[in-house]
Amino acid sequence: MSDRTAEPEPRTTVLLRRGEVHSPADPFATAMVIERGQVAWVGSEGAADAFADGVDEVIDLDGALVTPAFTDAHVHTTATGLALTGLDLSGAPSLEAALARVRAFAAARPADRVLLGHGWDAARWPGGRPPTRAELDEATGGRPLYLSRIDVHSAVVTTALLDLIPADLPREDAPLTADAHHTVREAALAAITPAQRAEAQRTALVRAAALGIGTVHECGGPRISSEDDFTALLKLAGTLRGPRVVGYWAEQNVDKARELGAAGAAGDLFADGALGSHTACLHEPYADAGHTGTAYLDADAVAAHVVACTEAGLQAGFHAIGDAAVTAVVEGVRAAADKLGLARIRAARHRVEHAEMLTPETVAAFAELGLIASVQPAFDALWGGEDGMYARRLGAERARALNPYAALLRAGVPLAFGSDSPVTPLDPWGTVRAAAFHHTPEHRISVRAAFTAHTRGGWRAVGRDDAGVLVPGAPADYAVWRTDELVVQAPDDRVARWSTDPRSGTPGLPDLSPGRELPVCLRTVVGGRAVFVRPGE
Repeated sequence: MSDRTAEPEPRTTVLLRRGEVHSPADPFATAMVIERGQVAWVGSEGAADAFADGVDEVIDLDGALVTPAFTDAHVHTTATGLALTGLDLSGAPSLEAALARVRAFAAARPADRVLLGHGWDAARWPGGRPPTRAELDEATGGRPLYLSRIDVHSAVVTTALLDLIPADLPREDAPLTADAHHTVREAALAAITPAQRAEAQRTALVRAAALGIGTVHECGGPRISSEDDFTALLKLAGTLRGPRVVGYWAEQNVDKARELGAAGAAGDLFADGALGSHTACLHEPYADAGHTGTAYLDADAVAAHVVACTEAGLQAGFHAIGDAAVTAVVEGVRAAADKLGLARIRAARHRVEHAEMLTPETVAAFAELGLIASVQPAFDALWGGEDGMYARRLGAERARALNPYAALLRAGVPLAFGSDSPVTPLDPWGTVRAAAFHHTPEHRISVRAAFTAHTRGGWRAVGRDDAGVLVPGAPADYAVWRTDELVVQAPDDRVARWSTDPRSGTPGLPDLSPGRELPVCLRTVVGGRAVFVRPGE
């Protein structure tokens, strides 16, 4: 986690009152006291009068909702900032529109040595094809350009970028994947100056704070960014008044992860690729391609890494999307448990990122082995459904089985929600909505369960059970929201009806029904310090 010890502990005592405080300590709480960077008290408006004269500041919430700050459990911070400040094609409705944006961006950035862009998704365009190299050469005027697909597991580039790289790379007119993609991405990101990188990181963290996010888990690694990028981000987070940053370094080198200040040799340590790029590793071939994807790690490699991390007291973790990749991870972790003992493996809280193609057997194995499922509900919102990318890649039957959040919760698997930004945007309430209104009804979970996975779940994923909830003694990481009437939403209507009964003592949350406006963040506080205040508040 980023080091905040250089910043003195806040001395002011703050009373927030006349609002709605989401706390299990008191489901009817309307007030809260913050002292020395921690929650000191939550309770009723009448009891708040006793504190009013003894605090340094009183904040009148005027009916606003106070919740724990969100934790985004999977972020690529620099890439997020570059997408926010640069060429973002995620909203391009067609190939022609994407090429027009490339032309405009190239014209506006004449001094950039390499043009960087992200977010194209040919699966959503009429015709379904990515831009050709010749089209990109024309749009950029022959300049070096790197454009990552929305899942960041393939890219299209210009001839000029290939000419900068001494390696013998494929020249055929198709998106680059696997090692070829990693090579061009490394070359493209190497062109970013330290000043550009710092601007991108700051931009991403500022955006996170404005969305009520108090902590992000940075998923770095040698195939994703660079050591300098990773350490610079941790240093910036230690000095910037913004979200906390927990760093994961995806390399099979425990000593390197510890040297870089990472919480684990985890995150995007690739067991496979992604479904959209046909690189997720499957047991059966893709419905729209004659192969089963790409395996980067087998069960033996997984077992060796889990053993090394467990013995070093660090978290291990793997990127695994396809069912064959998830099976390899489960088999490897089980082999590690056979060697070190199940109790030690469970206590380490090793992670699996994405974990999309699960079976009842692998869900049960996650529960048995104590694996954290670090998942991204916005993937289903973007790619799920009968006509979505998942169905085109896998066929409707296999696609309907993806992202089974309800089954994971029933089995007792800890969930930590994230965005994988810039793959999908930083959008915590949208993420909660996506889990509660999953395309496949049997995979839906309650808004309350989804909210917990996006707040307390992220803290539990780093071994902290005392945070992500507003109770006395917890870190004062919270957000204040303008929202409509609070409700209880659950897939089972009987549960929802009981939960709204005052006798149940269930605190409400915003109505996240599709089409409704999401809550607006008014203030975000981390460790008792405001890191975002909406202008005019």
